Amino acid sequence: MPFLISFGLSLFFVLSSFAVPIGEPQWGQTGHRTIGEIATDHLTNRAKKKIENLLDGHNLAYVSTFGDEIKSDKRYDKYYTWHYVNFPIGSRYEDSKKEEKGDIITGMEHCISVLKDENASRADQVFHLKLLVHLIGDLHQPLHVGRAEDRGGNDIKVSWHYKKSNLHRVWDTQMIESWNMSYTELEQNMGQLSKEQIRSIERGSLLDWMYDSRELAERVYASASPDDKLGYRYSYDHLGTVMEQLRKGGIRLAKVLNEIYS
Repeated sequence: MPFLISFGLSLFFVLSSFAVPIGEPQWGQTGHRTIGEIATDHLTNRAKKKIENLLDGHNLAYVSTFGDEIKSDKRYDKYYTWHYVNFPIGSRYEDSKKEEKGDIITGMEHCISVLKDENASRADQVFHLKLLVHLIGDLHQPLHVGRAEDRGGNDIKVSWHYKKSNLHRVWDTQMIESWNMSYTELEQNMGQLSKEQIRSIERGSLLDWMYDSRELAERVYASASPDDKLGYRYSYDHLGTVMEQLRKGGIRLAKVLNEIYS
C-alpha cells in the first residue's frame, strides 16, 4: 500500500508539471493543433522539408502547444507576455504603452528574425520555430488582443453549461471541446476555399492580422456579460467564428513559414 500511495503521488506531480494553470491566456490544445494541421496543408514543398528537418520529423500540429508547455519552466518566464497584447478599446497599438518584456507582435517579429538569420544555431531555430507556430495561433484567438483591465476576458466570470468559467476560457477551449471533434477531424471538415479566398486571408501583415482579431474581440466582449449562463445557444451563434479563426490562423501561419523558407 505505501508503494501505491508513493507511486500515485509521484504520478500526480509529474502530470502537474505539464499542466497549464486555468485562466492563463491560450488556445486549447485542440485549437492549436488544428491550426498546425491546416498550416501543414498550405506549406510549399521546400518549407515542409526544412521544417521536417528542424523538427526531427514532427509536424506543426505536434509542436503547436510548445508555447504553453514551457510555462511550467521558470527559465522561460520572460516569454509569458508574448502570448497576447492588451490595449484600451478605441486606441491604437502603435500609440499604446508597450509591455517591457514584449508582446505577441514583438514576440512574433523576434521569432521570424531568428529563423531568417543564417547564423542562428540549430537549437535557436528549433526553439523559435516552435514558439512562432504557437504565437501565430494565439494571435487568432480574439481575446489575446483584448483589454488589460479584465485580462483578456479572464476576469469576466460566466458559466458554461452550468459550470463556472470565464469568457476567455469559453473562446479558448470550451466551445471547441464541446464540439467533440479531434483536431484532424476539425481540419478535414473546414471546407474548401478558392485560391482567391486563400489569398484574401493571406493579405496583410502581422499588425493587420492583429487588428483583425482586435475588431473581433470587441464583438466578443459585446456577446456576453458577467454571470451570463452560456451554452448551446452561444455555441450556435459563435462556433462558426471560432472555426474561421482557426482556419485563418493556419493559412497565415503557412504564409509566414513559406516566406521564411523561400
